[in-house]
Amino acid sequence: MSRVNRTWDEIAVGDAGELTRVCTSDDIVVFVLASGNYSPAHLAPTPEAVAPSMWVGSLFSAVIGNVLPGPGTTYRSQTLRFYKRAHVGDELTIRVTVTDKREDERFVILDCRLVNQRGELIADGVAEVIAPDHKLKAEDVVLPNLKVMRHDKYRRLIAQARSMGPLNIAVVFPTDEVSLRGAIEAAEAGLINPILVGPADTIRALADEEGVTLGDARIVDAAQAQEAAARAVKLVHEGAARAIMKGNLHTDQLAHEVVRSTGGLRAGRRISHVFILDVPGLERFLLVTDAVINILPPLETKIDIVQNAIDLALALGVNTPKVGILSAVETVNPQIPSTLDAAALSKMAERGQIKGGLVDGPLAMDNAISTEAARTKGLKSLVAGNADVLVVPNIEAGNMVVKELTFLAGADISGIVVGAQVPVIVTSRADNIQSRLASCAVSALYDAYQKTSKPRKEIAP
Repeated sequence: MSRVNRTWDEIAVGDAGELTRVCTSDDIVVFVLASGNYSPAHLAPTPEAVAPSMWVGSLFSAVIGNVLPGPGTTYRSQTLRFYKRAHVGDELTIRVTVTDKREDERFVILDCRLVNQRGELIADGVAEVIAPDHKLKAEDVVLPNLKVMRHDKYRRLIAQARSMGPLNIAVVFPTDEVSLRGAIEAAEAGLINPILVGPADTIRALADEEGVTLGDARIVDAAQAQEAAARAVKLVHEGAARAIMKGNLHTDQLAHEVVRSTGGLRAGRRISHVFILDVPGLERFLLVTDAVINILPPLETKIDIVQNAIDLALALGVNTPKVGILSAVETVNPQIPSTLDAAALSKMAERGQIKGGLVDGPLAMDNAISTEAARTKGLKSLVAGNADVLVVPNIEAGNMVVKELTFLAGADISGIVVGAQVPVIVTSRADNIQSRLASCAVSALYDAYQKTSKPRKEIAP
């Protein structure tokens, strides 16, 4: 659509132009980021969030630059007075009216008024502009897409877990600043009661050096990493801990103690890891498994991987989780073994050998999460385009999927090991505080599900 201006000669006193704009939460976030005005009033949750007054005032420029006088107009001055605040969801009508023309430099004086859907005056003022002296037709330009990277799902998840009270978690060998601070921050957030398992003198010295307040955190002395892992498992058997969190040791060292045939935490299934991703623009969580533990799982292991992920999704409040078994294509091809596994897993779920969710595959990545892609390829499936869980064929594919979603799509990432008697949090040094808190929250919700085997209600938006 093109926009044509009004020249000085064409403008008459009494001429008016207007536009209507609905205030959105994204408008507020974009203006806050651009202006640097981080007032709590603007960053409050919807619908309490208040639109910045200068964002409201800037709407007059949209009418002046696009409608009256339109393209080619030069601003000279603008006065503003504010009467009420605009909120998310308000429909704002912005109107400018010509009150005077001055020959010198083609000045046009405009009365500016902005009202909400109830007719209440939000702001007014006077604009002084230089009108264009020749006709100008401006074609609409194609601007870059702007995406606000929200992670509201994690915040809701953390709030829900916090309401249940802190979970006793054995933190294994927290002898570096990242693992120690992460555990204490989770405790300060009301999510966990940390039991710090490692060399007591080292932990206390590190806390003093890094300015970390240990508070009431219990310390269980264990000189070496392997000893700390074994002691953490013992704390679970003693009933003192309901989850384990990896600290400054190799994942293999912790897993060795968890999966011991005698004295470990086996629960009758193969353990597997599930990433829980908060992907901006996606209304639901996306679970990806297994990208950490099982390298090239055979079909019998994939059965447990799928069931573990379904149980975790139920714990997070997903009603009848939809599980997409990924491969390179969405048709069964004997030359691609993962498509055969996917078909078998789908049939097993259909026959009740895998319970609690809908399973379909093989599905390619696009038609697993995009309804448009699934529709284009003519897939008739309750899972295609709406998958809550993505089951990858091997650890390499899983690593690629997760890192692409993290670094290209801006997803926040958390995750836990499931299938053992208690959840195991395997954190990365690169995890931010939001991800660490989310992993603790997931563990608390999964622990509650393990105790009752009852699916939780959907997490409220």
